[in-house]
Amino acid sequence: MIVVSVKEGETIDRALKKLKRKFEKTGVVRELRMRQKFTKPSVIRRDQKLKAIYVQKMLSKVAEE
Repeated sequence: MIVVSVKEGETIDRALKKLKRKFEKTGVVRELRMRQKFTKPSVIRRDQKLKAIYVQKMLSKVAEE
């Protein structure tokens, strides 16, 4: 359960912005989207491997410069 503390005199817009930020940090929306469809474990592993390779290439480019 996400709890947002609202200070005295704080606007609704500000409180909604805090709620949205906390909601995104928890990853609830991302998990809901993932659960809408089934992805084979082999496909998940392949995607993770490709992402790791991409990140390593980007880090090596930064280190070279």
